[in-house]
Amino acid sequence: MDTSDLIRLLTLQDANTRTVLAGTALLGLASGVVGSLAVLRRRALVGDAMAHAALPGVCLAFFVVGDRNFSAFLLGALIIGVVAAWTISAVKRFTRVKEDAAIAMAIGGFFGLGIVLSVVIQHRPAGNRAGLDSFIFGKAATMLRSDALVIAAVAAAVIGVAALLWKEFKLLCFDQDFAVSQGWPAARLDLLLMALVCVCTVAGLPAVGVVLMVALLVIPPVTARCWTDRFGPMLVLAGAIGAGAGALGTALSAVLPAPREALSRGWPTGPMIVLTAAAAFAFSLAAAPRRGLVASLVRQVRLRRRVELDHLLRTVYEWSEPREIPAPWNADDLRVDARGGRRAFKHALRLATRRGFAQRAPGGWNLTPEGAVAAARAVRTHRLWELFMVEHAHIAPDHVDSDADRIEHFLPPELISRLESRLAAEGRLPGSRGEVPLSVHPIPSGRRPPTPRRSP
Repeated sequence: MDTSDLIRLLTLQDANTRTVLAGTALLGLASGVVGSLAVLRRRALVGDAMAHAALPGVCLAFFVVGDRNFSAFLLGALIIGVVAAWTISAVKRFTRVKEDAAIAMAIGGFFGLGIVLSVVIQHRPAGNRAGLDSFIFGKAATMLRSDALVIAAVAAAVIGVAALLWKEFKLLCFDQDFAVSQGWPAARLDLLLMALVCVCTVAGLPAVGVVLMVALLVIPPVTARCWTDRFGPMLVLAGAIGAGAGALGTALSAVLPAPREALSRGWPTGPMIVLTAAAAFAFSLAAAPRRGLVASLVRQVRLRRRVELDHLLRTVYEWSEPREIPAPWNADDLRVDARGGRRAFKHALRLATRRGFAQRAPGGWNLTPEGAVAAARAVRTHRLWELFMVEHAHIAPDHVDSDADRIEHFLPPELISRLESRLAAEGRLPGSRGEVPLSVHPIPSGRRPPTPRRSP
């Protein structure tokens, strides 16, 4: 593509470019909204089954009409798609076959039927006019203005129904049993949702095809799910991601240079739309602030450092507990091999030094006043949780140490305060509110001072 063609594309001077961009963007918008409902309702694979079931519907419509008719093809695909959804529901309800197996059978069965019918059509004299390849792999570049208007009407209808039944769909997605108990028509709402998925699937067949349509229904919602936990923003964000993927994928398919030996200009539009959405998902999976891999890795590192620091402070406190006069300590005194190893001890000691909890002293290290307070707080939290497990979970005192160690680092301050209040109300919290209670079990020997060697 030369510079003039690129400028014409970016400035939307070509009417066909505007049509294709508008059609794919509206298709992505509607697929993102409806796909969010299907994903939250755990019906994402039903859209895949409907997309594959659309192929025999298109073939049967060609047998009836005898020529390529977009509206007839869509109607045939819609009817067979509904039949596929009903088949899955019937198999799940009246047999012992699980839903995932029923969906897999529907995908394979209907798609196989579609391939057989397409071969029959190809052998007929007028078979080449059917253009079935565009429904299998998609051909958005050949989208006409009438096709874009059909997609616009479908998008408006789908978004309108989703907005009108916003509260009902929300309850259906998160708590169907409560909806049934309140007298809501959950089965009819579920059927309506499947109909919306089927309509979007059928409308998107000419653009991205049978094989890739399910990706447009699933990828934008799961991408939006990486960024938000709320129902409304997820639907809005999924629609925006779908629209953006549709427009950007269409533009990239026309702008990116094709290989020299290629027979056509540009790249296939449907796969480029799906690849654009997949790239957005990959970026979200890595960079999302709460569900992203980078954020998860940072949280794990911070938690590991916090656990190591708590272990160090608790070990130092319990080592110093029977001593009346605080004494310097080092790795050999604490016997750190029994908890985390020397490497973890070094990391925790560096962190304690940076935070002002520990400082060098003649003969080793000692805790600063701030470190002593932090150590007392760590030991108090551990022993309060042990006391709660012994008194209320009826766990033997000699078994609670490791159990408390696994969970005490995740206790929020509010829960610790509630534990203190509950134990104090029952008279089981010794001492004042800031005092560290005694351990409910003997302290392991590895955290006690080593036995003094006898002089020869």
